[in-house]
Amino acid sequence: MNSEFQSQREYKEIQRIQSYYEPALKILNEIFEKKKLNLRSKGFDEKNAAVTKEEFSQLMARRFRITQWYAKQIITSLVNSNSVESFMGYVKPKYREDRL
Repeated sequence: MNSEFQSQREYKEIQRIQSYYEPALKILNEIFEKKKLNLRSKGFDEKNAAVTKEEFSQLMARRFRITQWYAKQIITSLVNSNSVESFMGYVKPKYREDRL
């Protein structure tokens, strides 16, 4: 085991959080597309679309049946892993050249 982890318990917790990455990113993309559509329908630039961390965590908590705290841990982990862009109280999916 990696010396970065203090115990097996800590390692398992990180694995549990990371197991939510893919479903969480699907939810984020779903909300993000709605935000873009909303901006487009009002005549604004859709590049300004972003999702609040609060809205994202509430929807994850509801869909995954987890606590708000745990949903925020998942968001923090996504940000730390550089899987999403984060600024202030907002997040948005990170688009890479290979995904386009």
